[in-house]
Amino acid sequence: YLQVVITVFMILFGVNFNAYFFIITKKFAQAFKMEEVRYYFGIIGIAILIITCNIYHIFGNAAKAFQQAAFQVGSIITTTGYATTDFNTWPEISRTILLLLMFIGACAGSTGGGIKVSRFIIGIKTIFREIQSYIHPKSVKVIKTEGKPVDSETCRSVSIYFITFIMIFTASLLLISIEGKDIVTNFTAVAATINNIGPGLSAVGPTQNFGSYSDFSKYVLMFDMLAGRLELFPLIILFTPSIWKDLVTKKVSERKMRRIR
Repeated sequence: YLQVVITVFMILFGVNFNAYFFIITKKFAQAFKMEEVRYYFGIIGIAILIITCNIYHIFGNAAKAFQQAAFQVGSIITTTGYATTDFNTWPEISRTILLLLMFIGACAGSTGGGIKVSRFIIGIKTIFREIQSYIHPKSVKVIKTEGKPVDSETCRSVSIYFITFIMIFTASLLLISIEGKDIVTNFTAVAATINNIGPGLSAVGPTQNFGSYSDFSKYVLMFDMLAGRLELFPLIILFTPSIWKDLVTKKVSERKMRRIR
């Protein structure tokens, strides 16, 4: 019973809080029309259904399999970090789905981490727009989300985010691979930390921890955790030399002004 209650509220708090604002202000139609929220629940529903069918033989009971699948899916996609069973022992299809959910994450404007559903929606629509432009070079197709057009600046920022994410992910994977651990452990360790998930797979699965990594690898993973929680760019800005140079210059200027006064 407690796990069911926790599952429901984990999933609910992965919803864009704008939907709750609409509900509170009695704008129910707008809340249910939110595209990101519909895709969010659609992804969760499909993931739970597939995993339930895939792990039915493990639990021997459809209700138990559904409950466990729902809890793990809810925990992973909302980046809550809880586990009620060792899903590392589940079949490959179930583990793969959970791994994909690590990257998708919750809705924008929610308490969850990950890349966010809204970015995937815009990214996929951008891909289809580019395909259409190759087929029909003179056509003008406008990307829309929530029934509103998305400007080119937003599409560009989403694309840059994906590129930056891939670069940081790849660099982190290469750095922690120096220790010689298997690819599943390293890949999911980076995925779990940069998306703020908690458990990964293999040696960093739900019944394991990150203690076996060296201090160097832990610093890399700590950076990933902070970068993922801060949406990448704020933390990257801290390591930009020009920012520190500007701060030093500003401090020096302030001291000179004080002396003059």
